[in-house]
Amino acid sequence: MVRICVAGGTGEAGREVVRQALGLGHAVAVLTRNPPPPGAREYYDGAAYFRADVTTGEGLAEALAGADVVVDCLEARTGKALRHYAAGGALLLGEAKAAGVARAVQLSIVNCDQSALAYYRSKADKERVYARSPLETRTVRATQFHSLVAGIFGAGSRVGVVPVIKGARFQPISPADVASALLEAGLGPPSGDSHEVQTVGGPAVLGMGSLASTWKRITGARGLVTELPLPGSTGRFLREGKNLAPDQRYGHATFEVWLANRQENL
Repeated sequence: MVRICVAGGTGEAGREVVRQALGLGHAVAVLTRNPPPPGAREYYDGAAYFRADVTTGEGLAEALAGADVVVDCLEARTGKALRHYAAGGALLLGEAKAAGVARAVQLSIVNCDQSALAYYRSKADKERVYARSPLETRTVRATQFHSLVAGIFGAGSRVGVVPVIKGARFQPISPADVASALLEAGLGPPSGDSHEVQTVGGPAVLGMGSLASTWKRITGARGLVTELPLPGSTGRFLREGKNLAPDQRYGHATFEVWLANRQENL
């Protein structure tokens, strides 16, 4: 049995890591700023939850005590958390080394180092932190989650439009598949390399228009599917397919299957 500390274990990917790790018989500690109460969707019986903050270091030593592996699913989208995202990763890794952790794995985004978006830049900065760490580290880059695509459609449909970005394709992947990849990276045998980067993509590359049609059919939502241009660097990033990893198909759950099974996420 391995003790796994899941940083950000109440988020979309982190919850799946916790669930799968417990199912494999491992001991799980969850590091989160806001531990969920028993009975909450984010709570799993058998996991130990610790209140901790990677921006201050509060609670990290307690959460990491006895851990063999850290799986870092932390997210930061805006404000102070985004500005300190990479520094928080460095603090987490430093505390992990002090606690005797053997390996740390983080979740990142495919080609994040080729985007001008602040969120993507923060991911690339944190990748560099992991690459410099004296710990054995692994970075798992994933394509976009199914929920991101569904969320775009859902937001637009509230005003009668299902937006389709002109020229954009997606290769969405389920959090469960990403969690499997993270655990494989964390629990696999040593490779001899101090740092490795792995890319995982969803099972299919699809035009956004096709995804929109599937979303409408499965959800029964209304709204006119409307193609819209997305100017600037983000639009170019999508048109050039830099959000895709067609040669690294890993996921098994298609967008359609995920929609049919995850109505609560819509």
